Amino acid sequence: MHLYDQSPLYLFYISTVAGLATTAGCLLVLFMGNPPEKLLAALLAGAGGVMLAVVLIDLIPLGLSYKQPSQFLAGFFLGVIFMAAADKIMRKRNPEQSSSRHSHLKRMGILIASGIALHDIPEGMAIAVGQESAGHLGMLIAIGIALHNLPEGMATATPLIMAGIRKDKILALTLGIAFFTPLGAAIAKLALGAVHSSLCFFVSLAAGAMTFLVFAELWPISGEKYPHWALFGGTLGFLFFAVISLYLPH
Repeated sequence: MHLYDQSPLYLFYISTVAGLATTAGCLLVLFMGNPPEKLLAALLAGAGGVMLAVVLIDLIPLGLSYKQPSQFLAGFFLGVIFMAAADKIMRKRNPEQSSSRHSHLKRMGILIASGIALHDIPEGMAIAVGQESAGHLGMLIAIGIALHNLPEGMATATPLIMAGIRKDKILALTLGIAFFTPLGAAIAKLALGAVHSSLCFFVSLAAGAMTFLVFAELWPISGEKYPHWALFGGTLGFLFFAVISLYLPH
């Protein structure tokens, strides 16, 4: 296999490697041991900064570039509604624990995982579309997505660690998320024409889901105890992802 390979097997390979970068980001957090809560608050806010940068720098401009405003708006608001509904359902399932900080963090981690999974599907589609148009473009997009996925894996793991979830369960969750990227690539490969016309919807759906997570979940709880650390982490997370996006192909 080489850089210009356009076979389905090669597409599965590069999209799986890109997806597994989420698990690699999770492992970085897990290997930190038991960091102080100030650092975890900064990481949690940093996760919010990363996700906001994903939305503002990648997803919204990409969605608008398709020049399909009705698809874009429908996808964005459905993403917000989807996450808000998922949050409400999880609160109803554990009403006695809904005000608990640990329960809140656990719920947040699951919601972040859902948002990143939604985001990974159009990423996998983008790899397939890139490979179809030019073999080398699929590889370049996969490299960019892999580097993007590292901080997203950290974003998933941090609130779950703070909630006291077992590390093997966190790792299993991020492994599950990782395979949404090759799933998106497979969907695009099987129905490239139809998928290409609806990429705007999927991209804006992920943007809406992540926007809800940042403003309704991540930033409010990260700043509860250590607002200065949260501000530092959020700013650093945003700048980190912004720099990555500037120097990577899209």
